[in-house]
Amino acid sequence: MLFSEIYGSYFNVVAAVLAEAAEGCLTERRLTELVQEKAFAESVLAIPAALKSGDWPLLGKDFEPVVRHKPTMPLTTLQKRWLKALLLDPRIALFAPDAVGLEDVEPLYRPETFVRFDQYADGDPYGDEGYIRCFRTVLQAICEKRRLKIRFHSRIGARHSITCIPYRLEYSAKDDKFRLLAAGTRWDNVINLARVEFCELLEEYDPDSFRLPEQHLHELVLLLHDERNGLERVLLHFSHFEKETRKLDDRLYQIKLRYDQEDETELLIRVLSFGPVLEVKAPGSFIALVKGRVDWQLTHIFAN
Repeated sequence: MLFSEIYGSYFNVVAAVLAEAAEGCLTERRLTELVQEKAFAESVLAIPAALKSGDWPLLGKDFEPVVRHKPTMPLTTLQKRWLKALLLDPRIALFAPDAVGLEDVEPLYRPETFVRFDQYADGDPYGDEGYIRCFRTVLQAICEKRRLKIRFHSRIGARHSITCIPYRLEYSAKDDKFRLLAAGTRWDNVINLARVEFCELLEEYDPDSFRLPEQHLHELVLLLHDERNGLERVLLHFSHFEKETRKLDDRLYQIKLRYDQEDETELLIRVLSFGPVLEVKAPGSFIALVKGRVDWQLTHIFAN
């Protein structure tokens, strides 16, 4: 809300309209096009009418601007403090963001402000120089469509050296880890980035000659009883999953989530965190996992 309340969609689209008006090339058709490009669908009904009628007294009769200069959109102090706080996140720092202009800004909050109780404590070593170097090399290879030579160790300690095509970096909020999805002629891997000991950029490859490996996604069917703002919480919590939501009743929704097998444990924990608000209907294998986890928790509670 920090951004949209101050310089939200309406501010940005009106700034674009005034910029074109200042150049003397604004027409009624162009006004509508700008609103369609930069605002919400329903804004086409509101913004042009407000500008043409004078309710928003920013344009003259022939679309000449009432301001002398093109509008600028400077950041407020609050916005700068928010950005500075984000840039303190060690995960964002991996991407080497540009912080010019924020050197003397006090962050709105610091990473240690938050205590995460639903996240594993053995996350990736984001401050380690070797990890940062490998992360940025992998990122460069993905962006530049280049092959990689990687040396890493598996979860059981076995060492591997492969030449591959890296095509995606994924982040698990529950594990607090990045993982690399890579493909090659003999390998099809999901590699935890913290296990990579060495990586080297190789030659470029032709993107047209490379097909992404097919994802074998599983489908989870849930029934949501919309209590205590449950719908909003569930959609936010599972926002990064491909899903379909269908309203069955006033307070009952069916949600279908598609997930990779690698994410099953994390998904199980998240579903259980909603308690009786979220009911698992399918598949049977996931229902068995839910029952097994609940039985395990009950056994440990009574044992203690």
